[in-house]
Amino acid sequence: MIEVKELVKQYGTHTAVDHLSFTVETGKIYGFLGPNGAGKSTTMNMMTGYLGATKGEILIEGYDILKNPKKAKKHIGYLPEIPPLYVDMKVKEYLTFAAKLKGIPKKEVSHSVEEVMEKTGILDVSHRLIRNLSKGFRQRVGLAQAILGFPKIIILDEPTVGLDPKQIIEIRELIRDLSKEHTVILSSHILAEVRELCDYIFIISKGKMVASDTPENLERLMQKGESVEIFTTSQRARVEDILLEIEDVESVSFEEREDGTCARIEAKEGKDIREEIFFAFAGERCPLLELRMTKPTLEDVFLELTEGGKDNGGDL
Repeated sequence: MIEVKELVKQYGTHTAVDHLSFTVETGKIYGFLGPNGAGKSTTMNMMTGYLGATKGEILIEGYDILKNPKKAKKHIGYLPEIPPLYVDMKVKEYLTFAAKLKGIPKKEVSHSVEEVMEKTGILDVSHRLIRNLSKGFRQRVGLAQAILGFPKIIILDEPTVGLDPKQIIEIRELIRDLSKEHTVILSSHILAEVRELCDYIFIISKGKMVASDTPENLERLMQKGESVEIFTTSQRARVEDILLEIEDVESVSFEEREDGTCARIEAKEGKDIREEIFFAFAGERCPLLELRMTKPTLEDVFLELTEGGKDNGGDL
């Protein structure tokens, strides 16, 4: 559906996007994840034709976005981080205007506008001025504009930024609903949002692709060995002595509290050491109040890849 090949965007001596390549297939929600300034918005602006690339190629349904923009853009609906709304227009008036700009046939405009308003839940505010709407409803109007004409691909740049928790939940539900009929690509630096919504994730750092996979695989592939967290009322020195006797312990980090000691224990690769830990502490009559398995989260993956200096240039 979308092919991005060796994409580069330079501003003078600064390279915002550095030889980025990836493919987007039909029927999934894709997430662009990266710190601020990673190149997410720049990439999206090039994918939608708002910016020209310094080098590289973007194919939308086989059409080059630069050489054949009219045909390529017919397949794309786009919601920038700041929705392009005319706040002195009423909602229905604005969407009718947007439908005409998109080239929707005159006889289909009214029906298309009604349909997108119903889908995005803004029928009740259709005759209100956009300036008088809450930020959440303005975001819905922006989404309605993006899906006018029902393009195959919907691209959303930070779709929940600045919204309150209730509005965020509503927009996420709307995105899930849209994904039933459209391929959705969204950018975000909110890790929980990407983890919850996306089927597949691209992680970008300093304009380069550093990983691409499902959230589950990214978390699994970062896990070298099993990790176990324990809590006991014993002092750190006694906990250290017991753990030294367990052969498959790779490393331990401690947190001393007033009521006892927490320890995070990393096992050697492929080893499950929960039973060993349990019996070791039981044998020393040192009761464990907590013992649980932990695994890397998407937050751990993100920090490792964007701040840990790791750059593998593609799939993990």
